[in-house]
Amino acid sequence: MTSGELTNIAAHLPEMARQQPDSPAIYIPTGRNQKYQQFTFKQLDQESNRIAHALESIGISRGVHTALMVTPGVDFFALTFALFKVGAVPILVDPGIGVKNLKVCLAESEPEAFIGIPKAHIARILFGWGKETIKVLLTVGPKLFWSGSSLKSLSAKIPVDRDYQVADTDVAETAAILFTSGSTGVPKGVVYTHGNFIAQVEQLQQVYDIQPGEIDLPTFPLFALFAPALGMTSVIPVMDFTRPGSVEPKNIIEPIKRFNITTMFGSPALINRVGHYGEEQGIRLPSLKRAISAGAPVPASVLERFTKMMNKEAQVFTPYGATESLPVCSIGSAEILTDTRDATDQGRGVCVGRPVPDITLEIIAVSDQPIDWWSEGLKLPVGEIGEIVVSGPQVTRRYFNREDSTQLAKIADPPNATFYHRMGDLGYRDEQGRVWFCGRKAHRVICAEQTFYTIPCEAIFNTHAKVFRSALVGVVQSGQMQPAICIELEPEIEKSQQAQILLELKLIAQSHELTSTIKQILFHPSFPVDIRHNAKIFREKLAVWAQEQLK
Repeated sequence: MTSGELTNIAAHLPEMARQQPDSPAIYIPTGRNQKYQQFTFKQLDQESNRIAHALESIGISRGVHTALMVTPGVDFFALTFALFKVGAVPILVDPGIGVKNLKVCLAESEPEAFIGIPKAHIARILFGWGKETIKVLLTVGPKLFWSGSSLKSLSAKIPVDRDYQVADTDVAETAAILFTSGSTGVPKGVVYTHGNFIAQVEQLQQVYDIQPGEIDLPTFPLFALFAPALGMTSVIPVMDFTRPGSVEPKNIIEPIKRFNITTMFGSPALINRVGHYGEEQGIRLPSLKRAISAGAPVPASVLERFTKMMNKEAQVFTPYGATESLPVCSIGSAEILTDTRDATDQGRGVCVGRPVPDITLEIIAVSDQPIDWWSEGLKLPVGEIGEIVVSGPQVTRRYFNREDSTQLAKIADPPNATFYHRMGDLGYRDEQGRVWFCGRKAHRVICAEQTFYTIPCEAIFNTHAKVFRSALVGVVQSGQMQPAICIELEPEIEKSQQAQILLELKLIAQSHELTSTIKQILFHPSFPVDIRHNAKIFREKLAVWAQEQLK
């Protein structure tokens, strides 16, 4: 069976169970003496079959919206595949987005069923999550005072080897609802079809040349779900998945060495933390063929540090995309470190590489208004900054229960039987066909004489060795919008050094035309960032803070 014949993303698992039944699909840490529990493809497939029967027995069947709040482990993976197998629609919300946003997300996605660990059920009751729509409750672990069923007791009634026929879903049928991180607004439920997932798997395999038999370390749990489709073994690390920037580096390095990991995914914050430790300890990771880091631009210095642990032919790849469309572009550390980093430091933006196969990418004029219909006249010439728009099989068509957001983000293209998704990102294409990212549209600072874009300006300040990261925001002074730059210094820098660093940063700003008019430079102790990647800066919050500082 080829991926072109698949209509249900879960069909990859039984196919792998048929091809390589005894190969390990997943290693789960047991929490005792760094021991791992192994599950083969056959065992994972059988367990998800049992759960699929269990789900159907309590009414979780095709099309049923099902909130899933289970910590990464064999139950999480078996449950997710089981939900896909029955044709249900799992609702996946990052717990790091906060209690208030969680309630809104669950209300909007209208779950009819709720599957969760005891802690999730207690939160559901306390905060009233989904109380208008949820009818079916399933507990993973001990069921306490609430109603519903226990996964363990339901599964126990079903023979281990009982087969299950994967639902013959259509490629356009809804497979899941994944919520955005909400880093530039309220989190929105992105409707994924089975076709979107299948296209993602094909792109990841093609772009990164991932081969069956490789071993993966996914530090973002959803990425582990792609592993069986790619014929990879997943090793789940010991970490708090909601706080990747606080990971214990040994818990990443130890499994890489122990299992000869060939590929890993990590947020920029995780890659940075592990790279610092690796540099200090002289760590080598010769088994790694590639590391993939996404969620925010990855500084060249972070890439340089991490690649020192890898073999010369291995790279850190930084795919560009979003929950609504991934991957869109990709670039490797070799090209960044030898070619594009200098341009980034000079304020040209961050190069995110070339569009992946099957993606059509265009740059259009910046607008905050809906665009109903696509036309060639929207396109901007090479080198001009505009909004990035994309079309392709992995691009999602709509948000759930957010028609206004869908209208604002999608451009219909009926003559070509397709549509474009507006990324909400600004950038341009160079003469070589590469795309350069210049920041979020919502974060641009529009002043009377000039519009400032975040990434080009921030990169100039980031060249200072003692700057950890910077953030451009807009502040109002004398009734006029003005640019200001917030600076977070490296953690070891003493406050007494700030005066000297401020002078140096002013000289850096004045030496570049792009930043020469930025007069306000403010030191912030620790930027507010998103939980999912620990890298997306909440510039809206910083803007409020900056305005307060200048009163």
